[in-house]
Amino acid sequence: MKKSIKKLISVILATVAIGTMLTGCGGSNSNTGSSKGDVTLTYGIWDKNQEPGMRAMADAFEKKNPGIKVNVEVTPWDQYWTKLEAAATGGSLPDIFWMHSSQAARYSSNSVLMDLTDKIKASKTMSLDKFPKDLVKVYENNGKNYAIPKDFDTIGLWYNKKLFDEAGVAYPNENWTWDDLLAASKKLTNPEKGVYGFGAPMDLQQGFDNFIFQNGGKVLSDDKTKSGFDTKEVKDAMQWYVDLSVKEKVSPTQTQFAENSYTTFFESGKTAMALFGSWMLSEFGSNENVAKNCDVTVLPKGKQKATIYNGLGNAVSANTKYKEEAWKFVEFLGTEEANKIQAESGVAIPAYQGTADLWMKTQTKFNSKVYADMLQYAVINPYSKETSKWQKAETDTLLKAFTGEVPVSEACDQVAKKVNEILATEK
Repeated sequence: MKKSIKKLISVILATVAIGTMLTGCGGSNSNTGSSKGDVTLTYGIWDKNQEPGMRAMADAFEKKNPGIKVNVEVTPWDQYWTKLEAAATGGSLPDIFWMHSSQAARYSSNSVLMDLTDKIKASKTMSLDKFPKDLVKVYENNGKNYAIPKDFDTIGLWYNKKLFDEAGVAYPNENWTWDDLLAASKKLTNPEKGVYGFGAPMDLQQGFDNFIFQNGGKVLSDDKTKSGFDTKEVKDAMQWYVDLSVKEKVSPTQTQFAENSYTTFFESGKTAMALFGSWMLSEFGSNENVAKNCDVTVLPKGKQKATIYNGLGNAVSANTKYKEEAWKFVEFLGTEEANKIQAESGVAIPAYQGTADLWMKTQTKFNSKVYADMLQYAVINPYSKETSKWQKAETDTLLKAFTGEVPVSEACDQVAKKVNEILATEK
């Protein structure tokens, strides 16, 4: 979803720029959805790779509910939120659509999403108890539920076996530490061939946030009122991560990543290792070089094991014309039956308890099961009402540390100050 720092920053900027448009846009619609004729629902998603799986679930739903049709509409990630924002403003949102942790609190607090709390409690076919608790909380606001978890993703360590073999370095394994990662990266780095041991982009979810939690730090306080960047744990983790490119020279610089994404570096065999989310499995499986030469394992550990995990939710527009039909579809998407269909599609790991095993059986090209295995010590992707704003503040401020212009500790203090100011506006 986020393939270079330039792309990451542009996406965040676009999202933040339109952020203030949302207030008051949702409204409610008195139409209960009781209709005598056929009803056609729109289901908005952003991943083309997942379209077949979503279509298969829609087909199963339609068989159970004659008279209700579902159109799956795909809008690429880079345009999804802009389109959704405009639709919310114009009152033309899809009936059902994917929601993300970075946007959930903002959308649910502005009457844009349907309150599903009572319907979920009354449901006889699905239960939130079947989903990871932290993921359920992502889509809660003031004790009410505004989406049902769809899937989850974690972050894994990818490595190029061909480059490891050529350098005579043993493949990474579940016992690796930060020291092992750095030692191997030094051996794998070959300036003459333009090969780096590791890719350390200025990325949050697929980058330094994982190391922050592995070092016992926190991006935000538990009550989401303070940044953790001014703490020793975070500063030490950030120093270690920044040093990979600035001091140790085992990673491309941020300037290089701006010119060619860190995904491109890995796919072209120019970085021997890099962190990538489970959503990259489909792309990597279709890339000839990666499919032939690469594999994935668990993240190396610092003071403790940790990986960022996130997950999408299925939400309903508050002003859909077909409230009951839209709820029926979302309710179905939260059942074991639907999640098994999603698992068999092999693209995303279903969030429903017990269905990840079925997903694993579809993964034959790589050691993909590590993504599901890491859920036991995964940390939910940091979020709050203004996630996009403080993430932008983080990346803008940290850039000077990644380029060596400002000491890491100083940059972290600046991040904490700016993020705290943003968090204070959420009260």
